Amino acid sequence: MRTVITLLFVFACFLSTAPVFGAEPDAMKQVDVLMNKMTLTEKIGQLNQYSSTFDITGPPPADEAGQARLEHIRSGQVGSMLNVVGVAATRRAQELAVKNSRLGIPMLFGFDVIHGYQTMFPIPLAEAASWDMAAVEQSARIAAVEAGAAGLHWTFAPMVDISRDARWGRVMEGAGEDPYLNAIVAAARVRGFQGDDLSKPDTIAACAKHFAAYGFAEAGRDYNTAEISDDTLFNVVLPPFKAAVDAGVATVMNGFNEVNGIPVTADERLQRQLLKGEWGFEGMVVSDWGSIGELMPHGVAADLKQAAHLAITAGSDMDMESSAYLKHLPELVKAGLVDEKIIDDAVRRVLLLKAKLGLFEDPYRYCDAQREKEVIYSESHQAAARDVARKSIVLLKNKDNLLPLKKDMGVLAVIGPLADDKDAPLGSWRGKGVTDSAVSLLAGIKAAVGKNVTVRYAQGATLGVGTRSFVEELSLNHDDRSGIKAAVEAARGADTVIMALGEEAFQSGEGRSQVEIGLKGVQMDLLKAVHAVNPNIVVVLSNGRPLVLTEINDMVPALVEAWHLGSQSGHAVADVLFGDHNPSGKLPMSFPRHVGQLPLYYNHKKTGRPGPDPGGLVFWSHYTDMPNSPLFPFGFGLSYTTFDYGDIALSNKEIAFDEKLTITTTLTNTGKHSGAEVVQLYVRDLVGSRTRPVKELKGFQKITLAAGASQKVSFTIDSNDLAFYTRDGQWRAEPGEFVVFIGTNSRDVQEARFTLKQGRQLN
Repeated sequence: MRTVITLLFVFACFLSTAPVFGAEPDAMKQVDVLMNKMTLTEKIGQLNQYSSTFDITGPPPADEAGQARLEHIRSGQVGSMLNVVGVAATRRAQELAVKNSRLGIPMLFGFDVIHGYQTMFPIPLAEAASWDMAAVEQSARIAAVEAGAAGLHWTFAPMVDISRDARWGRVMEGAGEDPYLNAIVAAARVRGFQGDDLSKPDTIAACAKHFAAYGFAEAGRDYNTAEISDDTLFNVVLPPFKAAVDAGVATVMNGFNEVNGIPVTADERLQRQLLKGEWGFEGMVVSDWGSIGELMPHGVAADLKQAAHLAITAGSDMDMESSAYLKHLPELVKAGLVDEKIIDDAVRRVLLLKAKLGLFEDPYRYCDAQREKEVIYSESHQAAARDVARKSIVLLKNKDNLLPLKKDMGVLAVIGPLADDKDAPLGSWRGKGVTDSAVSLLAGIKAAVGKNVTVRYAQGATLGVGTRSFVEELSLNHDDRSGIKAAVEAARGADTVIMALGEEAFQSGEGRSQVEIGLKGVQMDLLKAVHAVNPNIVVVLSNGRPLVLTEINDMVPALVEAWHLGSQSGHAVADVLFGDHNPSGKLPMSFPRHVGQLPLYYNHKKTGRPGPDPGGLVFWSHYTDMPNSPLFPFGFGLSYTTFDYGDIALSNKEIAFDEKLTITTTLTNTGKHSGAEVVQLYVRDLVGSRTRPVKELKGFQKITLAAGASQKVSFTIDSNDLAFYTRDGQWRAEPGEFVVFIGTNSRDVQEARFTLKQGRQLN
C-alpha cells in the first residue's frame, strides 16, 4: 500500500503569497523540500500535461488510452491537465492525484480563457482597438474571476504575437501589428489575469504565447514557416514578450513554427539563452499542443525520443499532449544523454507555480461550488462586457454625419446574415461561452429605439458556414440569393438601413487562414441590391480580422467596425449607433485596399527608392495599379465630434542620453459632442546602424473632452524609448537626429525634430 504524504504537513513552514514571478527564497525552499523526496519518474510526471479524454466525474474510461491516463494521474505522472473545467470535475481530478499518488502532488488545470470564460468579452484584437488599458485589464480580471470559480488555475493567454498579415486567422487573438501597443496590452492582460497575489482563488496564471514569431507565418498560412531577420525578431517580435515577462507573467508557451530553420519548441537560443538566461525568466515554459511530437514532421527529429531530447534541452519545461517526456526522458537521463539537472530545473519551475497558486496549502482552494454559482455570468460581469465592447468599436466612415441615428425615426430596416445572429458575436476561442447566448444586433436595436419606430428585419443571405466547431468549415462560397428580394423590400422606403455583414465566428481563429479577406458568399450582391433602392446605409461589420472594404467604402455613407464583441454585442453596437456612446476606438491593424498588399503595416522601412520618382518614372517601390497606402491606417478611428491638434512644442531641441524630452500639444474638441480621442506619439530615427522604420509608436493617451474644451497633452521620452537592436547586436539608442510625430492616427500627424547627443545609455 502506498503512503500518501499530506502536502499541507510537508509545506506548512514554507507558505508564501508573494506574486509571481520572482522566486523568493521561501518558495524555493518549499519546492526543494518536495524535490528531495521525488523519484526521477515522479519528477518527469510533473512535466507531462494531458487533455481530458474522458468524463472525470463519470465511470472509469473503458478504452485502453483512457485507462492509461487515469493510472498516470493516480501514480503522480501527470503534472497538469487541460480541458477539465467546473468545480465538480476539477475537484474529482485533483482527488485522483492527491489521494492516490505517493507524494500527493496536486495538478494544474489549464484552459483557453482567451477573451472570457462564460461572460464573453470582445476578441483580443477588438479589445486592443479600445486603446483603453483599464478596460483590457478589467476584461482579463473578470475572465480570471470566472475561470477561477470554475476550478481553473491557468489560462493560455495572452497571445502577444505581432502579425502584419490579415490572411492569418489568428490575428483575432492578438493586439495587432505594432510592438509597442502589443507590449502595453500584454502587460495589462497579465495584470488582469494574475492580480497581485496568485494564491487568491480569483486569479489565474497567465501564459504569454507563442514564443516566438508565430504571427509571421509565410503567406498568412497557419503553422507555416516564419522567415524573418534578427532585426525583425528583436525589434518587432520580442518586445511584447519582454513586456509580459517584466509584468510577471507566470508561464510562456512556445509555438508550432520554425525560425532560422529551427522549430521554436527546440530552439535553445530563444528559450534557454534569451528567455531564461538574458531576461531572467523564472517561470515555466509549456509546449503548444503536440509541438514536441511535431519536431518529427518538421524534420529535426527522427523519432519521439529524439524530439523529447531536443525539446527538454532547448528549455521546453512541460510537454502538452505529446507524451514524449513521459515515454522517453527516463531512458535519456539513465543513458546520460540528458543531465538530471535539466529535469530538476524544469520541475522546480512547475512546482514553483503550484506553490504560488497556493495548491500545496490547499489543493482544492479553487473548488468552491457556491462561488462558481454566484460569479459566473453575473449581472455585473455583463455590464462590464457591454462597456468594454462599446469602447472597442471603431467608426470608419460617417459621411454627412449620418450617425448617430435618431431613436424616433419612422422606419428602420435591419438586414443581413449577421443581424439576428446570437452566436457569431461570441467569436472564436470562446471559452465556455454558451452557443447562441450573445445579444444580437437586431435585439440590441429593438431594445434601444422608441416604441413608435418600425423595425423591419430581413436576413437577406446566409454566410454558408457549415459548422460552428473546430472541424473544417463547409460551403464558404454559399450562393443562395433567395433572400435578397425580401431584403430589398424591407429596405425600400426605410429612413435608414443597417446592414449587418462580415464573418461568422469560426471564419477567423486558429487554422482559419484565408487567401481572400473580403465578404464571403453573396453578401456583396445583397449590399448592392439594397443600395439600389436605398443608399442611406450603415454597414455594421462583425469580423475577426481586417477585411478588404474598398468597394463597400466607396458605396455606403457610414461604416462601423464592430468586430466580434462578445456576450453584450448587440447592446454595445446599439449604444454607438444611437449616440448613447460616442465611438473612440482606433484600429490596431491596417486595413488593406486589396489582399495583394499583404503583409501591410504602418511601421515599414523607407527603402532606397521610397519615391515617387521626381521624373515621373516607374522605378520606385510601389504598385502600378494601386496606392501603397492602406484604406484605413493603423491608429485610425472617427468620432461623432471633431478634434483639433495644436502645434508640437518640445522642451529642448537637443537632449543627452541621461536627459528627458517632453513633447506637448494642445487637444481641442471642436465639435458638438463630448468625446474621447486617442492622442498618438510616434518617433523616427533618421539615421541608424540598421535601417529604421518610417515611424514607430512610442506612446498614447486617451483623453475625454467636453464639446469646446481643450487640454494640454504631454509625453516624456528618453534614450531608452529610442533604443533598438543595433547592428552590433546591442539594445541601445544611437545618437543623431529624430523626428517626433503627434496625431490622431499613424498617417495624419504633425511633426517636430530633435537631436540625441552622444552619451551613455540610461539603465
